Amino acid sequence: MCESMDEVKQAVLAKNDGLASDLRDELDRRGVSVVNLLSSPGSGKTELLGRVLARAVERGLPVAALTADLATENDAHRLARSGAPVKQLLTDGLCHLEARQLRGHVENWLPEDTSLLFVENVGNLVCPASYDLGESLRIVLMAVTEGEDKPLKYPTAFGSAHLVVLTKTDLAGPAGFDEAAFDAQVQRVNPGVEVVRSCARTGAGVDALLERVLAVRAGAPAHRPPLTPRPHTHTHEDAEAGLVP
Repeated sequence: MCESMDEVKQAVLAKNDGLASDLRDELDRRGVSVVNLLSSPGSGKTELLGRVLARAVERGLPVAALTADLATENDAHRLARSGAPVKQLLTDGLCHLEARQLRGHVENWLPEDTSLLFVENVGNLVCPASYDLGESLRIVLMAVTEGEDKPLKYPTAFGSAHLVVLTKTDLAGPAGFDEAAFDAQVQRVNPGVEVVRSCARTGAGVDALLERVLAVRAGAPAHRPPLTPRPHTHTHEDAEAGLVP
């Protein structure tokens, strides 16, 4: 009997959930916390992450980063300037990371003394939102240039975030960004989630972001989002158009 496409998707995601759960247990035993960074392309997350890594290195924190892209190792070269161990993960066309990919790099590359691993996911707010990587913290970033209604267009991504980061705040004025409207949209899909405002160019928000991550790493309770990574039974076109709940 032939399986439907939705049944295949459900099976793939169920397998990923199992692998993510096992990986989370393994990482807990090793004392490693994983921070999964999600955003659209061009949000500025690589530049901001580089600043955060550099600050962590300055403080002597055992930190590392994996950065995922469909092609090129450009982001790994940029992040390596921080002085932290960095590895590029090429997805060969896949629009998201999966737990099996992360596990391979944790087993074969992650330095033994690492206690904090940042994972820069593929630039995409659709598919990555449905895949648990075994992370301790999920952070969704967006730039002021993307428009204040982005949380409503991508409710699964923003609704599953433990923390939201607004980037490129120095451009809020020229972009005509309505911060009050943005805050309202975020709270509508994820009540109570904190929004950290940042600007990689000036360094604003870098310390605040690192401190939030370290607090959770130290055992502080993370925000509990209303959504968790879950199977999506829609097309990419539907999600991009904001036609799914």
